[in-house]
Amino acid sequence: MTDKIKIFTIGDHPLSPSGVGSQTKYIIEGMLKTGKYQFISFGGAIKHHDHHPQKTEEWDEDWIIWPVDGYGNAEMIRSILHQQKPDILWFMTDPRFWGWLWEIENEIRAMVPMVYYHVWDNYPVPMYNRINYLSNDHVACISKLTYDIVQKAAPEVGSSYIPHAVDGDIFTPLPPTATAELRVKHRLEDKFVCFWNNRNARRKQSGSLIYWFKAFLDKVGHDKAVLLMHTDVGDVHGQDLEAIIQALGLTNGEVLFSRDKVSPEDLAAIYNMADVTINIADAEGFGLATLESLSCGTPIMVTLTGGLQDQITDGTDHFGVGIEPTSKAIIGSQEVPYIYEDRISEEEFVKGLTTLYEMGHEARVELGAKGREFTEKSFNFETFIHTWDKLFERIHTEEGSWETRKTRKTYEMRTF
Repeated sequence: MTDKIKIFTIGDHPLSPSGVGSQTKYIIEGMLKTGKYQFISFGGAIKHHDHHPQKTEEWDEDWIIWPVDGYGNAEMIRSILHQQKPDILWFMTDPRFWGWLWEIENEIRAMVPMVYYHVWDNYPVPMYNRINYLSNDHVACISKLTYDIVQKAAPEVGSSYIPHAVDGDIFTPLPPTATAELRVKHRLEDKFVCFWNNRNARRKQSGSLIYWFKAFLDKVGHDKAVLLMHTDVGDVHGQDLEAIIQALGLTNGEVLFSRDKVSPEDLAAIYNMADVTINIADAEGFGLATLESLSCGTPIMVTLTGGLQDQITDGTDHFGVGIEPTSKAIIGSQEVPYIYEDRISEEEFVKGLTTLYEMGHEARVELGAKGREFTEKSFNFETFIHTWDKLFERIHTEEGSWETRKTRKTYEMRTF
């Protein structure tokens, strides 16, 4: 027996490089270092060759990862709950993935509280999500926009603003000499380097980025700048980026692709080599790459949408260029009836990139230094881990689990 708080997590595999995976790992490792927790994790969203439980060398029995297809299913949840008897169920990502889980919340919450780390991209307030929010004991929100949405859609549910964090010891500015050597090594010493680190998917606007970057090159000169895209050029959910650069004649090194997975340290080196990191997605829950960039002291250029708005400014200073959407179209589906899709224009893109280009190297370094200071203050690991620790302790104390679970009224009486 142990008096440690046992938490069951569901989401992307916590050892995978996705944003959801990395943030899950950060939370788990941060909690384990306190010595007060144990974790069981369903590691999903990737293809597995082996579904046997996994352990890490450092944490052994305190952290067991079960590889699952998708995110698991109701029977698997029931099995883990009764076998492992966790104190809290924690899960993260877009609510569209969790309908099946909320369908059995009456079973789960009779035994343990549910804590949802919520990702949502934009307004209008999605009242169709209200029933989902009501199915949790607490909703933690990755952006100020998400927090405002939960407060308006389901004010009776406990919620809090807990933004993502980055490891400032890995994503850190390199000495100028080291950065210069890297640029020489990769033959980028005389280029204005624009970095794009995203999945090649529709909402990320990868095709528009290349087209508009050509318009920027037409203005400043094709030998003056390079666009480095760290992505899967053949992603089935995205565009054929090779075909686009061929069609535009950008075949002389104007656009370069980084196709392989790289370590966080190597990724940090790329951010340091860059003059600006770009994200012009039409919807973005948070946008981890731009935060990593700021942590490395490299300015950003972003669409003012979703969680990107939390990064570009502290309310007084700006740490790059934020572009107001030129259009806000209501789009949707049967599952998501309505949501804004924020699109910027080619004109504003070129204008913003030109501003960063023309300010010169020293001004960009100064801008990046302010961005680094901002991330250290607002998105640091210490605050991130402390906030989650206090939340888990409070939920465990106030809500209980199993024999100590607070009685929940699962029905209401109405007079007609």
